[in-house]
Amino acid sequence: MARVSESGRRLYLEFGGKLIDDYHAARVLPGFDPNVKLQLLQQLSSKADIILCIYAGDIERKKIRGDLGITYDNDSLRLIDELRLRHVDVTAVVITRFSGEPSAEAFKQRLEKHGISVFVHNGIRDYPNNIDHVVSERGFGANPFIPVTQPLVVVTGPGPSSGKMGTCLSQIYHEYQRNDQAYYAKFETFPVWNLPLSHPVNIAYEAATADLRDANAMDSFHYEAYGLPAVNYNRDLQAFPLLKAVLSRITGKECKYQSPTDMGVNCIAAGIVDDKAVREAATQEIARRYFHCLADYNLGRGSEETMMRVEEIVSKAKIAPSKRDVVQAARQAAKDCEAKGKGNQGIYCGAALKLHDGKIVTGKNSTLMHAASSMILNAVKILAGIPDSQHLLLPDIMESVANFKVGLGSARHAGLDVSETLITLVVSANANSDNHAKRALGCINALQHCDMHLTHIPSPGDEAGLRRLGCSYTYDPVVPSKNLFV
Repeated sequence: MARVSESGRRLYLEFGGKLIDDYHAARVLPGFDPNVKLQLLQQLSSKADIILCIYAGDIERKKIRGDLGITYDNDSLRLIDELRLRHVDVTAVVITRFSGEPSAEAFKQRLEKHGISVFVHNGIRDYPNNIDHVVSERGFGANPFIPVTQPLVVVTGPGPSSGKMGTCLSQIYHEYQRNDQAYYAKFETFPVWNLPLSHPVNIAYEAATADLRDANAMDSFHYEAYGLPAVNYNRDLQAFPLLKAVLSRITGKECKYQSPTDMGVNCIAAGIVDDKAVREAATQEIARRYFHCLADYNLGRGSEETMMRVEEIVSKAKIAPSKRDVVQAARQAAKDCEAKGKGNQGIYCGAALKLHDGKIVTGKNSTLMHAASSMILNAVKILAGIPDSQHLLLPDIMESVANFKVGLGSARHAGLDVSETLITLVVSANANSDNHAKRALGCINALQHCDMHLTHIPSPGDEAGLRRLGCSYTYDPVVPSKNLFV
């Protein structure tokens, strides 16, 4: 709370990154709790208001949070629910840069029906370049003031470019118009300012934000002011002179920050106790980002510019994504499947997963189950010490599920996907008297954060199951079927 006392009366703290389920941080920083920010908010709940920002354009185009497969507006609802479960209330939701989007208006009405205060900020012409206009009644002054009562106001959102900084500055403008004092700071996990520019953790941040064209650079403002090296990213570096000027104009005082690094609150580097493990984890994340981008590009969901940017980042990191052990193992499993002619309808798929002890487990597709399903069962057998020859799923239950799928018109896809396999394993564990399935089920949580790869695009059921397990999966952009409609 030192920054709060420095700010005078109130501090607006922008929370960058994901507030809950920050799996990127958990992947590149082994041991990092993906919900540590939420735990921090719980401790501060009696001293903090929370404002949630979401960009109207993201609602309208149904922008997806890639790691969860849900839209930003639904992620906002999930965030509110998660906070409420922990007895932390959201003070208000702000729809930013609104310009009449119907989906954003419907989202506002939905929240208001549940008793949540919603405010709308329209886009400000020439923001942030025209300071005279921005810091005026026609700029920030045209935005409604969000009533807050606590000395700390946390401003967060479902993702980048949600309008968090603009909301903070708008609130500070109104505070000063009311003869109150307030200031701004930023709680940002990445890039890590006191790690080297070339550190894989910082490069992984560039890979994660390749679609935003974020690029890390040395903070020249910080070096000039203090003679110390610091890492920041292009958007903050470019915006700092304007942000500094805006804060000075609002407060009527010289900005106390000498650099964008000054604005931040980041102690991540102090928590790294095994740099070698962190470097390896971050390198794996860069490779995963490459595969996700490649799949999006080949499926028409990503741009050529983003693909080129990721290739540039991979080259800078000096890694070869296809050389990952799980990639090679999965592709070899697919070749073995083809050699034995045991694929489903002439399609040969492979999957590979790396357990936390380094052992790699593979799976192949068949008429009974998908490659990923086979891999998951093989993995939990190893973890539970169950012989490979032992069946975990009861045949009559597998047959019932397959028949049910056929009855729904899925005769060509009767093999069990990961979600169906997990359900069948749960039922088998309750029905099987020898307890093999129950022992296997007890090991399922050990697959969380395991690295894995598929030689094909996962089905919706595979993807949902792998997300539920918390596996860090990638895949080749290959359709696992010869059919045009799958």
